[in-house]
Amino acid sequence: MSENHEITTRHPLLKEDGSLQEPGYSRRLLQPYERSKIKASALRIKEWDYYLVLNPRIAAAFTISDNGYFGLQSVSFLSFEGEPYEHTNSVINLMPMGHMELPADSASGTTRFQNKQLKMEFRADKTSKTRRILCQYKNFHEGHTLSCDLTLSQPPSDTMVIATPWREKKTAFYYNQKINCMRAEGDLAVDGKLYHFSPEDSFATLDWGRGVWTYDNRWFWSSGNGVIDGKLFGFNLGYGFGDTSAASENMLFYDGVGHKLADVTFHIPKESYMKPWKITSSDDRFEADFTPVLDRAAKMAIGPISSDQHQVFGKMNGKAVLDDGKELEIKDLMCFAEDVHNKY
Repeated sequence: MSENHEITTRHPLLKEDGSLQEPGYSRRLLQPYERSKIKASALRIKEWDYYLVLNPRIAAAFTISDNGYFGLQSVSFLSFEGEPYEHTNSVINLMPMGHMELPADSASGTTRFQNKQLKMEFRADKTSKTRRILCQYKNFHEGHTLSCDLTLSQPPSDTMVIATPWREKKTAFYYNQKINCMRAEGDLAVDGKLYHFSPEDSFATLDWGRGVWTYDNRWFWSSGNGVIDGKLFGFNLGYGFGDTSAASENMLFYDGVGHKLADVTFHIPKESYMKPWKITSSDDRFEADFTPVLDRAAKMAIGPISSDQHQVFGKMNGKAVLDDGKELEIKDLMCFAEDVHNKY
């Protein structure tokens, strides 16, 4: 059971011995991340920026990551209309070990990767509170290039920041920020077609992660954004790895304010990820039915590296209860819920 300890003061993320100064959650990046303060091997440091842009018809996901002894740069396109389908393509680069120079915070700077096949940049502008995703992926699918120029507008809002240790290794930690409720606008070309993300119904989530991970971890994560009663609404639900006794990462966002939840459970049918799920919280403040539309499944194994992923997109229906007891109705909200097991 998580205590949900909230961090409210600004101080270094790590102690002198490389362990977390104060495990818990916060509403913004109060504890500065400094790669130079890490005491673990550079082979074990993992840094990534992951953006998901989603509306009821299509979605696109973009990852730039430095995982120590390998980097994984990935792009996905998903269509939910007609016969749903997805295509994902990735580039693996060896031994980046910090040379990609991912920014130390999420609010500003440029995260980039480029080789002969893929050119991708995430530009964060602290002044305008906007983010820009630029991507050109040659031969992404059946000889076609995927290209996009997307702008994300970040409203004034709480975010979900979590600092999680591992009991078995004191220098291991997960420092993560989820930014929800960003409106998305722009064009994406793929398979000879042009798609438009309109800010009226297109939203984006940023998963910004830095830290030192242990080798074998499994997690569950769900995120969604939309509008309820004319106000921006979003949620972040997650659990499964590390020592979460100080806090969970479960939070509702409504009209810019974060509402902290207790623990959640994903009730996934054993026979198939495409059967309806139930998602419940221990404090009865999130109770929903999740109806899958598309399973972005991926399984790979290369030497000591393996990954078994099920990122399932679908519609959420249920209730979410704010801190003051107000109950919101979630109705056909397009979102995702995932079950991922990685060894790396």
